[in-house]
Amino acid sequence: MSDITEDRRDSPHDIEALATELRERRRRQGLSLEALATKSGVSRSMISKVERGEAVPSTVVLSRLAEALGATFAQLMMPAPEREILVIPRNHQPVLRDEVTGFTRRVLSPVLPGRGVDFVLNTLPAGATAGDFSAHRPGVEEYIYVLAGRLEARIGDNAAQLSEGDSLFFDASVPHAFHNAGKVECRYLLVIDSSRRR
Repeated sequence: MSDITEDRRDSPHDIEALATELRERRRRQGLSLEALATKSGVSRSMISKVERGEAVPSTVVLSRLAEALGATFAQLMMPAPEREILVIPRNHQPVLRDEVTGFTRRVLSPVLPGRGVDFVLNTLPAGATAGDFSAHRPGVEEYIYVLAGRLEARIGDNAAQLSEGDSLFFDASVPHAFHNAGKVECRYLLVIDSSRRR
């Protein structure tokens, strides 16, 4: 999977919000570009491009940056709201699309201080792979519910075959990957819960 996509169908606001949030979180933690690159395994040049709004990272790259900064995917994609009751219209939900695989990730959850939960709708074309995701820190758990299609989940050394209506829970402190094992598009809901590690 490539490090970036140049799909400018992403809202300029989404790209700007991501660039600003990434840069501010890095600076608040006193990390140089080089230090964040070392901590995340993402190249310095890629981080710099994302912070300038010149590149949109793949979901794997964004996941590595979020993990290195102790943030959730949603926290990097959206500014925190001022209240706890929040409607997020469809056209305001950040969407990240990988042009190489066609993998699309739509953030459904708001950023609420202290919650540490990401709620994401993933769409994976037939035969495509979401990518290899690095292990999260201990305490991070993930939940999956398959809305349509078939999904192959690889969790560490284990594999699971999921069909429409199936759900999966796992400790995300091991590397994991997802592959559409079917001949049609697979849509699945993903919840990443990092609230226990706070």
